[in-house]
Amino acid sequence: MTRTMTDELSAHVGESITIQGWLHKKRLLGGLNFITLRDRRGLAQSLVDNKDELEKLRGLQVGTILSLSGTVIADERAPGGAELHDVTVEVMVPVTDEPPIEIDKPISHKPENLDTLFEYRVLNVRNLQEQKIFKIRASLTRYIREYLTEREFVEIDTPKLLAEATEGGAEVFQLDYFGKTATLAQSPQFYKQIMVGAFERVYEIGHSYRAEPSATTRHLTELTMLDIEMGFVESHQEVMDMVAGFTKNALSRVYDEHAADLKSLNAPELKLTDEVPKFTIAEIHEMYTKATGTDTAKEKDLIPDEERWIAEYARKQLGSDLVYATDFPKEAGKFYHKFKDEEGTVAWADLLFRGLEIATVPLRENSYEKMIEQMTNAGLDVNHEGFRYYLQAFKYGLPQHGGCGFGIDRLVEKTIGLGNVKEATLFPRDINRLTP
Repeated sequence: MTRTMTDELSAHVGESITIQGWLHKKRLLGGLNFITLRDRRGLAQSLVDNKDELEKLRGLQVGTILSLSGTVIADERAPGGAELHDVTVEVMVPVTDEPPIEIDKPISHKPENLDTLFEYRVLNVRNLQEQKIFKIRASLTRYIREYLTEREFVEIDTPKLLAEATEGGAEVFQLDYFGKTATLAQSPQFYKQIMVGAFERVYEIGHSYRAEPSATTRHLTELTMLDIEMGFVESHQEVMDMVAGFTKNALSRVYDEHAADLKSLNAPELKLTDEVPKFTIAEIHEMYTKATGTDTAKEKDLIPDEERWIAEYARKQLGSDLVYATDFPKEAGKFYHKFKDEEGTVAWADLLFRGLEIATVPLRENSYEKMIEQMTNAGLDVNHEGFRYYLQAFKYGLPQHGGCGFGIDRLVEKTIGLGNVKEATLFPRDINRLTP
C-alpha cells in the first residue's frame, strides 16, 4: 500500500488509492454519508455508502485515526476538487471520548477566550486555521536562518543553565543545581560576544527566560529569541542594516509564499521601504509630546504608547511597517554597550514593527580596558568568577562588534496581526501558566 496525501487526490482521478489521517468531521445524511479526513497536507472528503463500512465508524469520535481506500472521483464541490467513493474503512486508532472542543469550527482569539484557547491547545492546534499561525512561524525562522547562513553567520547553541545572571538585575529564575544556585539564561549575550572571537559572525535561535511580570499582551516568561553578533563592523549603521535586511527579507518572503494563509488570517497589508526610517529617542519624545500633549522628554526609553504612535506615523507618513528608534540616552546603557561619549548617547537602536519593539540593536564595547572601566562604574566586581571567561575574550582580542536580541514571538504576532504575543506561541508560559 502506498499512502496518498490529501492534496494529491485530483491527480489520481479514476484510480484506486489509500489515504490515512484523523477523522476531522462526520456528516451522516442518511443515503449520503461524508467523512472528512485530515492529514499534514489538509483535508479530503470521502463518500461512504456501504452500510458495513459505515458501521465501523459507529461510536467513534473526531480524532480517530483512519485508513480509507477507494476510487478517486472528480467533484468540484469537494476539497481539492476530488473525493473518494466505494470506500473501505480501516480503523487504525479508535477514539471514543467526545472532545471538549470542535476543531472544525473557528477558534476564538478574543481576549476573554485566551485561557480556553491555551487550556485546549493540544486539540485546537489540530484546527487548520490555527495551524497556519505556526506554519508561518516556522517559515519566518527558516527564512532568517537562510539569510544569515548566506552571509557567513555560524549557528551556535549556548547554555541555558548559568552560574550567574548574564545581564544582571533581579529578573532571573533561580534553581538548585546540585547544591549550588544556578539561573536560567536571560539571553546568550556573553556567549555570542565570546564567539565573535572565533567565528566573527554568529547567531542563535533559542529560548530565554525572564522572571518579569508577564500578564500583559507583550511579555512571556519563556520566550524565543534570535540573537546575532557580527565582528569587524565599521559602524552601528552596518549592524542596523543587517538586522533590517533579514527582517525585510523574512517578511517579504512570508507575504509572498503564505499569501493565502495570511489573507485568511486577516493579516495587515505589508508596507516596506528600501531604507528603514529612523528617529532618535529625543526626536520621538518631541514629536509625541507635540502630537499628544503628554510630555515624555524625561523618559530614558519609549513608553509603549510612543512605540505605537511612531510606528503608526512611519506606516501612514513614510509607508513603512518598520521604524528604528536610535541614540538612547547614556543612562539607559549597559556596561557592555558602546557609548558615544561626546554626544552623551549609546550606540543602540530599537527596531519597531507595527507598534511593538521586536529587536534591540546596539554596538558593544570591545576594548578590554574600557570594559573593565565600564563594569567598575556599573558597580560590578570584575574579579567575580561569573565574569572570568567573558573577560578572557576581551583580554585576548575582540574586534568592534554589534548585534541584536530579536523577539521571534513578537515578530509572528505582528506579522499575522494577532492581539497578544501568547497567541503566537504554541505553549505560552507566563506568571499564571505552567501547563500544558
